[in-house]
Amino acid sequence: MSRQRFFITGTDTDVGKTQCAAALLHLAGKQSKKSLGLKPLAAGCEETEQGLRNSDALLLMKHSTEKLPYEQVNPVSLKEAIAPHLAATRINKPLSAARISGYLRGVLMINRADFICIEGAGGWRLPLNPRETLADVVTELKTPVILVVGMKLGCINHALLTCEAIVRDGLIVAGWIANGIDPNMEAYEENIDSLKALIRAPCLGEVPYMEELTVEAVAEHLSLPE
Repeated sequence: MSRQRFFITGTDTDVGKTQCAAALLHLAGKQSKKSLGLKPLAAGCEETEQGLRNSDALLLMKHSTEKLPYEQVNPVSLKEAIAPHLAATRINKPLSAARISGYLRGVLMINRADFICIEGAGGWRLPLNPRETLADVVTELKTPVILVVGMKLGCINHALLTCEAIVRDGLIVAGWIANGIDPNMEAYEENIDSLKALIRAPCLGEVPYMEELTVEAVAEHLSLPE
């Protein structure tokens, strides 16, 4: 069985990257694949007896068949729920692409999962410092990208700009997911048709808006990338 590794990014923050990544992991597990979700950088972590913990990282862990220590899944944990580079600067622990790439390389070298999702933070150009963005980490690792499109007014522009940036960085858009985050979005079907015509990558599924969102429910609307 061939190994697949993908980086999950979004058209913005809060567009459902975590739920979609966890749903893909859930699907992989149902297909008897060894799955692993990673969240290398997370801001907005809670203090626990075990240390800082991020709800997104914990959800990925829950739906991964491969069980790793929390610190390997989420090596860079920041307490404040603000832009990670700002949160890191406030505690005098600046971020770097080399540091995050190093953490990921270490985990990827020793783990033999068949299906791996590395979830980003924010959008594609999330800053790490004045010179680098999280995209530099993905470029270093040469990981194909899955884009989660938050379906709302303006999403076509956001999706196309993100795809252009990914391709310009020398990476492949392996697929995209339409995630219904606005229950009152007008011209939804027309927007979907436009995205399918304009994005040169397969649509892995359309997730409708859900009042009670669960990973299992999201997974019913998705398919794994080829």
